[in-house]
Amino acid sequence: MSDRAGRYITQPEGYRAFIPKPLPPDPPLQLGPRMQLILSEADRAIGRLDAATELLPNPDLFVAMYVRKEAVYSSQIEGTQASLVDVLEFEARMIRNKRQVDVQEVVNYVWAMNYGLERLHDLPLSLRLLREIHGELLRGVRGEEREPGEFRKSQNWIDPSGDLLNDAIFVPPPPQDVVPAMGELEKFLHREDLIPPLIKCGLAHAHFETIHPFLDGNGRVGRLLITFLLCWRGIIKRPLLYISHYFRRHRDEYYDRLQRIRDNGDWEGWLMFFLEAVRNVSLEATETAQQIQALREEHRTVIAQEISGSPIGLMLLDHLFERPLTTVNEVAAVIGRSYPVANELVATFEKLGLLEEITGRRRNRLYSYEPYRVLFE
Repeated sequence: MSDRAGRYITQPEGYRAFIPKPLPPDPPLQLGPRMQLILSEADRAIGRLDAATELLPNPDLFVAMYVRKEAVYSSQIEGTQASLVDVLEFEARMIRNKRQVDVQEVVNYVWAMNYGLERLHDLPLSLRLLREIHGELLRGVRGEEREPGEFRKSQNWIDPSGDLLNDAIFVPPPPQDVVPAMGELEKFLHREDLIPPLIKCGLAHAHFETIHPFLDGNGRVGRLLITFLLCWRGIIKRPLLYISHYFRRHRDEYYDRLQRIRDNGDWEGWLMFFLEAVRNVSLEATETAQQIQALREEHRTVIAQEISGSPIGLMLLDHLFERPLTTVNEVAAVIGRSYPVANELVATFEKLGLLEEITGRRRNRLYSYEPYRVLFE
């Protein structure tokens, strides 16, 4: 047992809560050769991702899909069952299953991320912003009764198998210590120091999860914090790093690494895991961006060769990169033509293998731009 990250203190009620030490860790981090290597690889991988997305004709057109993917995976870590297709159907107002509650949670995550990134233009990364993000995340969904937008004023704990505080796997600091601990975290985020940005980001995420400052939604806000910090510091230009994908694949190790910080002060083990996650998902996202570029050029060529009046076909194609599930009515609105013209265009896209009808209905049909959508599965 090490007190490098903080100490377990027995409370008057008899349970032991963890009181974290302010960042950075003391004794200082040991950035040995292996850590330096993976840090360098992660930095390079992020740089390649930024370069690859800049080559896309309209990078912002594709950001929405990356944000949706991160939202789905981050929510799935917390037990939400909604898939990317569910979210796209929700946005198209064509839900076919009974997961609307789960889907709304994912959509809230998308909204919270976009809201936070927009607020960063006017507001620094701060406790105020995190509270606002939390409020948006829990608006109208499960947990909305648990003080959205406010730091907790009662004790919470982590115990997936039961409800007993004394049997909890981990008990965060008591409520009176939450605001002071978050204040120290805010100072750390703003402090000018020589800590590499990715290391700082990994430290901040783990520390936030240890404080667990809200009654609900801490995991999702903590993973949003990674994106906000990377964008705020200019490490990435756009939120194209779906790191929750890696955390979900290695969920047990993710939680274990966080707990080892508290129990053993093993910051280095967590940071190796975190940097590997950044490197891995950056390479995956770069490959996806390159596939998107190739797909777009291939399908623009097909449309130019096969469709008379190809400008409306290209308009539809660009729209599908942002909203890959669509209806004939939506297509009519996008291209500014009548329903019969839109219906004919959709039928042509079907024949060319660009669209696939996914409901099997005669009416209220929903079409998917499958070659693009599957790149994100």
